[in-house]
Amino acid sequence: MESSGYHHDLALLEWQIELGAVEAIGDAPVNRYDVPAAQEKTRAPAVAPAAPAHAAPAAAPDAVAVAEQAAAAAATLDDLRAAIAAYDHCDLKKGARNLVFSDGIPGAPVMLIGEAPGREEDRAGKPFVGRAGQLLDRMLAAIDMGRDRADAPVYITNALPWRPPQNRDPKPDEIAMMRPFLLRHIALAQPRVLVIVGNWSCQALLGKRGITRLRGNWTEAAGLPALPIFHPAYLLRSPEFKRETWADLLALRARLSHG
Repeated sequence: MESSGYHHDLALLEWQIELGAVEAIGDAPVNRYDVPAAQEKTRAPAVAPAAPAHAAPAAAPDAVAVAEQAAAAAATLDDLRAAIAAYDHCDLKKGARNLVFSDGIPGAPVMLIGEAPGREEDRAGKPFVGRAGQLLDRMLAAIDMGRDRADAPVYITNALPWRPPQNRDPKPDEIAMMRPFLLRHIALAQPRVLVIVGNWSCQALLGKRGITRLRGNWTEAAGLPALPIFHPAYLLRSPEFKRETWADLLALRARLSHG
């Protein structure tokens, strides 16, 4: 037993030497529960009362609040266009060639709200100038209306003024931050009725989508009578729905005829 204890103690001593122990007994007693002074100095800054805290980083500006303030300050359509052009919180602006503001005649009784510019619109800086725009012009002409007709004009804009990359769907935050500008646009243009063209325009103005269900049913948006209709681009892909759109256009003409 003694031999076993000896070898056990010797193994422990050798292990301590390997760890770097150089002396077994010191000249002064050591309380291992005390923190050495050098270590205390090192540790002190971490536990000592900190200097007055730095101010928290400034919060990013609320993009919607900034848009609301800028839109409210616009007294004219030109002011509004300039306010949108100066608005830097929407990333769509960075990839777009042009701001697409409007076309047609301001003050027209009908204001059409499209979704977002496509490639042709981005190039031209005007809404509805591609194939879908050409179809829209034919649709309006069928009820004796048009963007350039002085006797029966329309005014046209989009829910978003910049083209989404690769014509992707708008994101909810993009719609939300540009909505104040859209509402101010409607207020300054002063139409009698709105025609909400497509799903994403319905999202912006009605807070919901489902154009197949919404189309043809008069509702209210921005305090005005509003009629959702299929987007012309959708009709190009699905011409079988032109019949329903023709009925919607006739309903629009009847509404205008009866005040």
